[in-house]
Amino acid sequence: MEKRNKILIDAFGGDNAPEEIVKGAVAALQKESGFTIGLTGKSEEIEKILSGLRYDKNRVEVIEAPTVITCEEEPTLAVRQKPDSSMCVAFRLLKEDAADAFVSAGSSGALLVGSTLKVGRIKGVNRPALCPILPTVREGKKVLLLDAGANADCKAINLVQFAVMGAVYARVALGVEKPKVALLSNGTEEKKGNQLNHEAYPYLKQLSNGEFIGNIEAREIMSGVCDVVVTDGFSGNVALKSMEGSMKGMFSMMKEEIFSTLRGKIGALLLKKSFYRLKKTLDYNRYGGAVFLGVDKVVIKAHGSSKAESIENAVLQAAAAVRAETVPAIRKELLSAEMEGIQI
Repeated sequence: MEKRNKILIDAFGGDNAPEEIVKGAVAALQKESGFTIGLTGKSEEIEKILSGLRYDKNRVEVIEAPTVITCEEEPTLAVRQKPDSSMCVAFRLLKEDAADAFVSAGSSGALLVGSTLKVGRIKGVNRPALCPILPTVREGKKVLLLDAGANADCKAINLVQFAVMGAVYARVALGVEKPKVALLSNGTEEKKGNQLNHEAYPYLKQLSNGEFIGNIEAREIMSGVCDVVVTDGFSGNVALKSMEGSMKGMFSMMKEEIFSTLRGKIGALLLKKSFYRLKKTLDYNRYGGAVFLGVDKVVIKAHGSSKAESIENAVLQAAAAVRAETVPAIRKELLSAEMEGIQI
């Protein structure tokens, strides 16, 4: 019998926990058969939600974790003081090789701290990075942005490792044979950017597992010109939140403008399917969450406001990352880069 991978889900992480989290996790089971799930959290509440759902009981385990780490708590302190939390119980199981991946919509800080301290980094990785999958204007093409918030301050070696890890993930998860890697900057010319960019640029040119195409500006991230965008966590998070806000604002303005006149309402009716496809294409929640690349297991941070559909996609994303052997592939590429002398 084929081995089924096990995906852990923090049932009490996120604004809509536990109901939406449990529903989304169970829904993922209907899409694929190659994995089982473990729901960590308060067993009684989880079981109550499960009682109203149809699912294969052989593929679901409820794992007791009586406490929860909230977003208001200091991450490092919470991880240390709450070993029985829904998040930390999952970290322990990952470390013990009792599971293959973890999905949480809970505290970003606690997830990053716990993944690094409890699960551990891949050998050779200085700093793991958050890597969301984003849509582009080119149909079917996606782009990875890293770091999207884990490391506000970075060194050149971090950006180089982000590029290596991002290229690996683009290849194994998105099927891009030779990923195009770009460096986020304030201009496309090689001399543009801050000191960090200037230091990282020559090393990025030496990458062998991806094609470095130079600098790009933030407005080009979703253009489809590259597969991986590398930057420090501060700039990456600002870029990500700006894109999220711009898309929400654009659709809000379009809706207000269209429904302000009778002609607009008639036009909207005729273009309803087109608008729906556009909104669906630009909805980053459809692609799951942000993978925490660089830790020794697959860890995915789902959006804090995730509902069932987003959690379902994040679980499927985790299963795909495990199936593609993302962590071993990153480990191999980092060793290869080191042997080729790409060191700082």
